[in-house]
Amino acid sequence: MRILLVEDNRRLHTSLRESLEEDGYAVDSAFDGEEGEAFALAAPYDLIILDIMLPKKNGFQVCQELRNQRLRTPILMLTARDTVDDRVEGLDSGADDYLVKPFAMKELRARLRALLRRDQPEKTKLLRVADLILDPVNHRLERGGVPIDLTAREFAMLEYLMRNPNRLVTREMIESHVWNFDFVSGSNVIDVYIRRLRRKMDDPFEVKLLETVRGAGYRLTNGGST
Repeated sequence: MRILLVEDNRRLHTSLRESLEEDGYAVDSAFDGEEGEAFALAAPYDLIILDIMLPKKNGFQVCQELRNQRLRTPILMLTARDTVDDRVEGLDSGADDYLVKPFAMKELRARLRALLRRDQPEKTKLLRVADLILDPVNHRLERGGVPIDLTAREFAMLEYLMRNPNRLVTREMIESHVWNFDFVSGSNVIDVYIRRLRRKMDDPFEVKLLETVRGAGYRLTNGGST
């Protein structure tokens, strides 16, 4: 899943981004309101984390403009301001939730999961392809009842493939959904991760699920040969 993080405090921004990336999210960064608004309108995000006290354009204004542009992406507002009027203004501007600083990362994660469940309930259900079962909420994977350990990025890639079973998924589609704008297109990173996935969830089993379509992309099937 892809998240836009709009926060001008560099230290907090770095900490949040690193934690979110460890959880398997692809994260794009913006450090002022105008930049955040431009990012939000330029790419499809699953969720936006938006600070209120931003340079150039505050979070209330950004949120209101995104809603005026009919952007329905869930927005979680961050702020050090904790008056009732501030919370009301944030929600009235179109935010879906409101988290006061300082906060525990554990609570932020829980609120993100709640927003994703509310906006896209299908994204929290167990995913099944053949005997492969993925739990997107608890980040667990098993095949034929055998647990499989994946890194956060491997998990994100497989989750995307499992949400598109038996469909051709191009490298460009993977780049846009699993990586952020910092990804260097044309590198062999995706090939490396595909090989890692195949080694973990295909090679130990008789039936192969992950296919390479030469010159086009990849396909996760209900059973076939690579």
